[in-house]
Amino acid sequence: MTDLVWITGASTGLGRALVDALPLRDARVFDVSRSGGTPGAEHVSADLADPSGWVAVEAHLRRQLEAFDGERVVFVHNAGTIDPMGFASELPIDPYRRQVMLNAAAPQVLGQAFLAATNGLDARVELVQITSGAATTPYEGWSAYGAGKAAAEQWVRTVGLEQAARGGAMVLAVAPGVVATRMQEQIRAMDERDFPAVDKFRGLHERGELIDPAEAARGIWQLLERDDIATGSVVDLRSLTTS
Repeated sequence: MTDLVWITGASTGLGRALVDALPLRDARVFDVSRSGGTPGAEHVSADLADPSGWVAVEAHLRRQLEAFDGERVVFVHNAGTIDPMGFASELPIDPYRRQVMLNAAAPQVLGQAFLAATNGLDARVELVQITSGAATTPYEGWSAYGAGKAAAEQWVRTVGLEQAARGGAMVLAVAPGVVATRMQEQIRAMDERDFPAVDKFRGLHERGELIDPAEAARGIWQLLERDDIATGSVVDLRSLTTS
């Protein structure tokens, strides 16, 4: 009996750290991303800013779950982007549209596809959406990123109520804090005119206050083993506050 784990955006950063820190040693792990190349994970090639990528992921989920006889199925939606950063009225339309699709639409569509594919499954089912403080704190230059995270959090709260009433899956949104990833390097390189809060993030880096991806990944997996977190919760790992 083999457990199954899907992690989107597992080719770099936190996603890759989630693969490395996975406590399920005998599980089959799938990296859903464009680039792949993560040791210990099978690559599922998909552009998650494109609806055709969502269709491909749904088909893959259903194929793998057809004859599933394991005990646990996990989906972590980690993929997201801050590109392009800048004031919404000044950004090119096509890249902005792709950012909206990846940050706001993909979490909901992929989350629904996973829950539909596992509905009625006799197994432990867990779905994690990676979120951010930007879901509740507006940052000029991050309109699509912040709105996407806010949408994912509300989706988790709502679907969590549904699962509590008629389902059984554990559905969570987890904010890991400011993690030392390539995304943070992009942020620090921004001009203050386009991202006025850039000095805040440069300061976190200079003071050594960024969270190591491995530490964040361990915290996320440990969270799933706790029995005091309800489905539909939005959790901030830094203080383990929930809403």
